[in-house]
Amino acid sequence: NPAVAGQFVMVATSMGCLVTSFVQNDFTVRYVAANSNSQLPLFYRVAGVWGAHSGSLLLWIFLLGCWTVATAFGTARLPKQFSARVLGVLGAISFGFLLYTLLTSNPFVRLTSPWPDGLGLNPLLQDPGLAAHPPMLYTGYVGLSVAFAFACAALLEGKLDREWARWARPWTTAAWAFLTCGIVLGSWWAYYTLGWGGFWFWDPVENASFMPWLMATALIHSLAVTENAGCSRVGRCCWRCSDSRSA
Repeated sequence: NPAVAGQFVMVATSMGCLVTSFVQNDFTVRYVAANSNSQLPLFYRVAGVWGAHSGSLLLWIFLLGCWTVATAFGTARLPKQFSARVLGVLGAISFGFLLYTLLTSNPFVRLTSPWPDGLGLNPLLQDPGLAAHPPMLYTGYVGLSVAFAFACAALLEGKLDREWARWARPWTTAAWAFLTCGIVLGSWWAYYTLGWGGFWFWDPVENASFMPWLMATALIHSLAVTENAGCSRVGRCCWRCSDSRSA
């Protein structure tokens, strides 16, 4: 738990520093200069934090930290070894994303010669949908890693019984709910912004969120059938693992 708290504090501090850089128009930071300018309203400067790749990854890691802290509190009454395994898996996932961001997508890279003003945010992203859709969608994506962590912990302990499925079901349902809201918000945003007269188009962008949603829906229904044993329990583990990888 101290490691979980320490990681969350450091990631939250990093997120706060990036938000502050956007709010204060710190164009010595390359990411800020490329995605904001001094004329951009404060609302879009804050939302612009996740308006491109590097900031989106930091938001992803921050939300993963939030889920990990919530899981640490939520599993406090579970067997200590099982809870430790769940948090260990989430910690390993966080480490992977942190390492990738640090090596390839660091949002705090400085410019050797600061720009007098930034390039600004993509006009299509200057919409209230940017403030709600990505965070909601990412919360759903990242939340599915908790289901993955529960499945890994159960497999490591060799206890594929009814209890671990019952423990994991609320977390899976919560992640599914966030993912559903994110997809609905994205469809609404696409309808009135892009102006093509539809809520959904079968392209990789939509399918990237729809496929994990389908698998999460199937997982929730399979968890409800807790009386099934043997192969079905192993099947639920497979659903969790594949669902997390899809997200």
